[in-house]
Amino acid sequence: MKRITIQLATALFISTSFFSCKKEKSATTACTINMTSLSGAYKLTALKYKRNAAAPEVDYLATMDACDKDDFITLKNDGTYIYNDAGTVCTPNGNDNGTWQLNGKILTSDGMVNGTISSYDCKTLIFYIDNSSMAGDKLTFTMLKQ
Repeated sequence: MKRITIQLATALFISTSFFSCKKEKSATTACTINMTSLSGAYKLTALKYKRNAAAPEVDYLATMDACDKDDFITLKNDGTYIYNDAGTVCTPNGNDNGTWQLNGKILTSDGMVNGTISSYDCKTLIFYIDNSSMAGDKLTFTMLKQ
């Protein structure tokens, strides 16, 4: 798998978690999907690939280099992103930046974040790309807001 696809996957974010006395939202509670709610830093926690609907799911995260597994991407409210090759740095490093946008549930960017959002609970972002390598396949990214 090309490095850019791996970076796309590792992509997403770190933000500060806040605790309060208010009742916590359920992990399955849906959040409004907009650029403001999606803004933040994310880390890739799962990357699954299916060649077709009948094929078994393959764990691509397990096959990634260690230097790609600890990276994060920060989506900014202004439509820009910063990809940080954090922790164990790859050679050459994968630091990058660019622009992103949201149209309904479709994430697009100039290379790092692309796909259709299947769920978002203000903490876990799951999106997928159909036909990523061949007709009928599906690549699913799970990102955890930091």
